Amino acid sequence: MIERLKKLGLSELEARCYLELHEESNMSGYEVAKRVSVSRTNVYAALRSLADKGMCRTIEGDPVLYAAVPIEQVVRYLRSEFDRTADVLVSELKPPKAAPAFYNWQGEDKLRMAAGRLIASAQASVVVDIWAEDLPFFEEALAEAESRGVSVLVVTLGPAGTRLKNVFVHKRMEWPDVASRSFSILCDGSRAILGAFGESLKLTALETDHPSIAYMLLSAFYHDLIMMEAEKDFGPQLAAAYGEHYEKITGRFRIAGSQPV
Repeated sequence: MIERLKKLGLSELEARCYLELHEESNMSGYEVAKRVSVSRTNVYAALRSLADKGMCRTIEGDPVLYAAVPIEQVVRYLRSEFDRTADVLVSELKPPKAAPAFYNWQGEDKLRMAAGRLIASAQASVVVDIWAEDLPFFEEALAEAESRGVSVLVVTLGPAGTRLKNVFVHKRMEWPDVASRSFSILCDGSRAILGAFGESLKLTALETDHPSIAYMLLSAFYHDLIMMEAEKDFGPQLAAAYGEHYEKITGRFRIAGSQPV
């Protein structure tokens, strides 16, 4: 709970003091200090800060008593303040004119934040190409977008158990020694994040709005759909002509050191 309160802008001590006051109202600073085992000087400073933020009230007297503002009121107030500030920023800060850019993200937390931001900002469509075992990493954000009416289209390499509505299963190429499992997410046909999962490499991703990357990802998505439809209708003939995993073609043209997309 302390971590959640800190996300509202409280320090750790302020969060601890607020929780104590929320459990029992009308305590003096001395009593709060005893409960949190912190010096009275620091606790009084934290209580003043809570009062300045509108999260605790004082009852004048000797001693002065403190009481927490109910969390429901605090949250409603913070939401209204955030909405007002956000509306002003959106209306007054015009987006900068900038060339397409590339941004790097490393680690699970940063990737989840960056992908979640892009998906949450999508207004019309999200196109995902991903290995089946990695889909759960993004599934919650994708499901939320789907619930908003955004068209979420997912191609998975291998079957995936998921609650998402539009999932197309692509046959997995059984190539040995796959060091990484690539993924891509294209939002509204213009903003993308792509990267790779793997046991032997640090989780990294690239975010970009470069139109060439968006075109490449969309083309790959349509290519996957075309291949899946062709395999559904002409699977035995294709396998007989080109091999179960198209090895008669890939064996001729495979680039040294490459692996399946």
